[in-house]
Amino acid sequence: MPSDAVLYQAAALCLTYPDDDLLDRLPLLREAAPQLREFTDHAAVTPARELAEHYVRVFDFRNRHSLYLSWWQDGDTRRRGMSLVRFKDVYRAHGLEFSGEELPDYLPAVLEFAARTGDTDLLVEHREGLEQLRSRLTDFGTPYACVLDAVCATLPPASVGARR
Repeated sequence: MPSDAVLYQAAALCLTYPDDDLLDRLPLLREAAPQLREFTDHAAVTPARELAEHYVRVFDFRNRHSLYLSWWQDGDTRRRGMSLVRFKDVYRAHGLEFSGEELPDYLPAVLEFAARTGDTDLLVEHREGLEQLRSRLTDFGTPYACVLDAVCATLPPASVGARR
């Protein structure tokens, strides 16, 4: 298990819809992943309804902040279907069957996969998209940006000449 496994698992939780489970785990997340304290401290003092509304404003209205990694590479094209199959194939190669309600390229699912298996290849392959998302979240001024900052800090730099 990589040394970043705890961070990846914590980041996965932080990037999901802020339900009671997340709110209950904030003290543990704060201690386990100090890189996420800006987000966990913000979430701890923000009323639950306001936190949920902010999440929807940030992630649900447009693809500008898409949590679906293949969207950053393929957009809404036919190629995206093949990319989604690739995610499932990688999960299967590790003995895992993706059966979530979300698509297999959903960033929290990919982070949880990396935490459980130590395989960061999907994150590295989509480094460019992660960087674009991180930049847009920073420009938007949301505490979710620090979550992407922490994840991106664990990955090698995006390759020069990467797509999109």
